[in-house]
Amino acid sequence: MSSFYYIQPDLKNDTNASFLNALEIFSNKKQMQVYAIKNPLGENKYNYDRDDILVLLSPGYKITFVSFDVDEEEFNDFQEDFVEDLGSLSDKYNYKDTIGRPREWKRKLVSSYAHTDIENDLEVFFNEIKINDGAFAKKSELVISLLTGSINNIDKVKGNIPDNILDKVKQKIILFDGDQTRFVYQKFDKKKVIIQGLSGTGKTELLLHKLKEIYLDKDNTESKIMFTCHNKILADSMRKRIPEFFNFMKVEQQISWNERLWCVNAWGSQYDSNSGAYRYICNFYGLSFYRFSYVMTFDKVCRLALEEIKKLPQKDFKHCFDFMLVDESQDFPASFVELCELVTRDTIYVAGDIFQSIFDTNISNEIQPDFLLSKCYRTDPRTLMFAHGIGMGLFEKEPLTWLMNDEWEACGYIVDYPERNKLRLKREPLRRFEDVTDAKIHSVELVNSTYETEEENILSLLNRIKEENPTVLADDIGIIFIDQAKSIFKIADKLEVSVPRLFKWKVNKAYETKEKVKDTLFISNKNHVKGLEFPFVICVTRDISRSHSYRNSLYMMLTRSFIRSYLLFGDDDKTLQAEIENGLKIINECGYMDISVPSKEVISRIRTTIKHDEKNISHYDLVTKVFEELNIEAIFRPQLYEMVKAIIPDSFDTERIAKVILFNYEEMLQETK
Repeated sequence: MSSFYYIQPDLKNDTNASFLNALEIFSNKKQMQVYAIKNPLGENKYNYDRDDILVLLSPGYKITFVSFDVDEEEFNDFQEDFVEDLGSLSDKYNYKDTIGRPREWKRKLVSSYAHTDIENDLEVFFNEIKINDGAFAKKSELVISLLTGSINNIDKVKGNIPDNILDKVKQKIILFDGDQTRFVYQKFDKKKVIIQGLSGTGKTELLLHKLKEIYLDKDNTESKIMFTCHNKILADSMRKRIPEFFNFMKVEQQISWNERLWCVNAWGSQYDSNSGAYRYICNFYGLSFYRFSYVMTFDKVCRLALEEIKKLPQKDFKHCFDFMLVDESQDFPASFVELCELVTRDTIYVAGDIFQSIFDTNISNEIQPDFLLSKCYRTDPRTLMFAHGIGMGLFEKEPLTWLMNDEWEACGYIVDYPERNKLRLKREPLRRFEDVTDAKIHSVELVNSTYETEEENILSLLNRIKEENPTVLADDIGIIFIDQAKSIFKIADKLEVSVPRLFKWKVNKAYETKEKVKDTLFISNKNHVKGLEFPFVICVTRDISRSHSYRNSLYMMLTRSFIRSYLLFGDDDKTLQAEIENGLKIINECGYMDISVPSKEVISRIRTTIKHDEKNISHYDLVTKVFEELNIEAIFRPQLYEMVKAIIPDSFDTERIAKVILFNYEEMLQETK
């Protein structure tokens, strides 16, 4: 199915099928977001019981009612009822002060057609319903967000059309695409639903929306729901976020914690049966609960639990949950997902990253996801292309990694071969960044820099950002040092003095505070930026090495921006500098990457090399390095190293290693109390 086109389940029938098929083809061809619905999504009380009228929605176009041989009076009554209910939704989500009452906007935002007046020429039809007034186009998008359940914070998007790019992007109304809308509202006839995507594709947000739909389902008012993720920190964060999300979505039901809904990490503590998914399952079925130990990994305890449950008499077996939602599934062993599936009655939703590193070799694995989210809404497509290009070495004579066609497509690329041994990769445009693209603003800028000029270069960029974006705030900018050298901390110390003096901004050295602080300029090394995003990012590095871990960090840091990333780097390697500059030039001018395809022998060698990446540093030394960065107490390190080897053997991915260490370290500290 297309991410551009969404059709509400049960809408299509013999009467409208031909029209809807033509609409889908048109939507995909024009790369236009189009929704075909019969009632507001996610709002159970609005149901009109009509199969001969539909409502068309598209950002920047009028909300259009389409009739299929309907009596005119009935058609008018339907429209009046629908618009009246839309007014109620507007009031419910506090949109009314921004978009006004229906009688104020109906004439400008609503149209109606008989299907016979449209289907012969959809191009003419969309030209007729296009809204040319920017203020009313914005109101139409707000109305669409109400009808699709993609509710925006009205305080962030209200107001007149801004005259600068920063505020235009900040105020952009976020709408679900077709794939996202299908995941949230579709009912599934299978037990396990898998959703995968690049980081930044909105997986966690979709799980929250799916959780709301399940919790409010009139047919499952007493369902038991488990939301779980890998570590305790993330679980605690989600437990705070869920009630905030429910309040924002105007959910009137109170959350019955530990009765209907659980939000906990995977393992849990022996002293509290509600402290973890595995712990609860053990308590529910009377299983042996195993704490971590030198020989007891999470994979092993899950397999033992599976064995015990399968020995229980079938006639006595009961499911302990009706629904489960598993986030960050890439951090779990397969045995945990299997255990969750076994103890869940209805559906388990499993969401995870398509890969942890751009050097993963199992991007297209045997498990085919039901939803593959390939659009990264956090990052401008041009920035993402450049980040992949420089991270994977695609601009260089010999790349550092190579993907097969289906793997490129899984990462959201449109693949083409314009000539022999030439690969062309491009990404679909995103509404969030259309103002940046239309203004012909480059989303990546390269700056030559040395240790001696770094502070001066950074201050100069800060000044430019401030001049070009008068409303910019200190926390709109992130400065990230990618290198490990101790000298980066000296530069950060200098900035801590010069930035307040020149810009009156406070500085937050995140490698010390370990968090993002409001109204401060964020400065960090690469270890404290996961999950963060900024309008502007300044990435600082001295020399671009061919180390896989370094290139993966470079890729990750460049994709933290949603307007522009600046890359400050040395120019010692003139050849590499020219290759990178040329790669970026093609992206900016043409909107795609043109890459020379390596020979089969080179591709085979590259993919084999990745499997043995970083062998110049031993696995033990790499894990020890992570221990140092995380300040792990020496007494726990031997046990933690054995756990890392057991859970992710031979992995040189520092982020995954850090996650395993932190998860088990927390449990160890808990046990010593």
